[in-house]
Amino acid sequence: MVRDPQDADKRGRQLRQPVRYNARHIISSTGCVLNITVFGSGYVGLVTAVCFADVGNDVLCVDVDANKVAMLKRGESPIYEPGLSEMLKKNYEDGRIKFTTSAEEGARHGLYQFIAVGTPPSEDGSADMQYVLAVAKSIGKYMDGYRVIVGKSTVPVGTADRVRDAVAAELASRNATHEFDVVSNPEFLKEGAAIADFTKPDRIVIGTSNARATDHMHALYVPFNRNRDRLVVMDVRSSEMTKYTANAMLATKISFMNEMANLAEKLGADIEKVRIGIGSDPRIGYQFIYPGCGYGGSCFPKDVKALIHMAEDVGFKASVLQGVEDVNDLQKHLLFSKIKSHFGDIRGMTFALWGLAFKPRTDDMREAPSRVLMEALWAAGAKVRAYDPVAMHETAKIYGERADLYLAKSPEDAAQGADALALVTEWRIFQSPNFAGLARLLNKPVIFDGRNQYDPLHAKKAGFTYYSIGRAPV
Repeated sequence: MVRDPQDADKRGRQLRQPVRYNARHIISSTGCVLNITVFGSGYVGLVTAVCFADVGNDVLCVDVDANKVAMLKRGESPIYEPGLSEMLKKNYEDGRIKFTTSAEEGARHGLYQFIAVGTPPSEDGSADMQYVLAVAKSIGKYMDGYRVIVGKSTVPVGTADRVRDAVAAELASRNATHEFDVVSNPEFLKEGAAIADFTKPDRIVIGTSNARATDHMHALYVPFNRNRDRLVVMDVRSSEMTKYTANAMLATKISFMNEMANLAEKLGADIEKVRIGIGSDPRIGYQFIYPGCGYGGSCFPKDVKALIHMAEDVGFKASVLQGVEDVNDLQKHLLFSKIKSHFGDIRGMTFALWGLAFKPRTDDMREAPSRVLMEALWAAGAKVRAYDPVAMHETAKIYGERADLYLAKSPEDAAQGADALALVTEWRIFQSPNFAGLARLLNKPVIFDGRNQYDPLHAKKAGFTYYSIGRAPV
């Protein structure tokens, strides 16, 4: 039989092409269960590990904190996130997730090696990369075969290159020739809704230019990617920047609206009416345009600072980002300024605070506006009676026992005997208070509303002097 020479040439070209590992091949070859290692059991790491385990994978979570690992081995979550404790306990009892302090065990366990450790801000505002690079070195030191190394932490642009170099250096030091791919896979989890964000994502950003790594990531996310393809594949540096840009954009909307609120108050306009007027424009929308007493948490403040620092490193002045940060810093002091303007000298006075976490549905108090307000009140000689549905333990851990802080048992307990009330976090439990009962609890009927939760006329009718954000006091 004579074969067409063109067919032979075509077959030769096909054989010379790199092997493409498609998702179906990967899943069938692993029996549908993927071995996954997650370094870091903080907010991002634990949510990632538990959600992957919940769809049937074999997950090992590594953390250097022996106390935290012991807690997790009891099926107890060290962080508050709705639904997480129940998922953790179930998957731990069913054997789909395990915990260890051994980096060697972690590096040998998973085809997928997730780096989800902290990148706290350094003194100059840049992201501290020591923990990420330490994990990369551990993976290179102990890996015993091909690995997909996935950056889940929020890291500066160019970090994947540093991770690749660190792994390669460790492999070279022991004359090992194992192949590996480094992928950027930033998280977009909202505290308080992280489980839904992970399991029903609006996008899954993958940073890689490698077809093999792309197929492995497709296989990994099949359970969360069924009704439409949510994977957005791009180069690594663009992926790393996508996370920072997303958070900076949201922080910008918040600071812009807060600046407009402060201007509206001086001009005699009502920012809540303005918000409705602009939010109805689909180009703007209603999300992240609520005026308030500033943003906090573990992401926006840190990421805006880090992006400013990245810009400085390449000789670029990020004027808008600097303005976003400056406005937010000022906004966090706004409630205290209103309190001082109303009362003058507040030495010896007591203030009730409703809400301590930086936002509802979390116990996270990192960069929380409540901390700025409490510390300013204490510095001025005042005392605080505070209540939060979830963050009381975190508050006690941060500040300990002190004579000028009473952690109340309920919103009413916090208000009892206080000279005024400041609402800092918009928990649902605070949204419809009994104003008549509240007036009886407070020594003076004064409310400083940092989240514009109440109708000014309703508060006035109930006998309150009412201050809010971007609206004239009544």
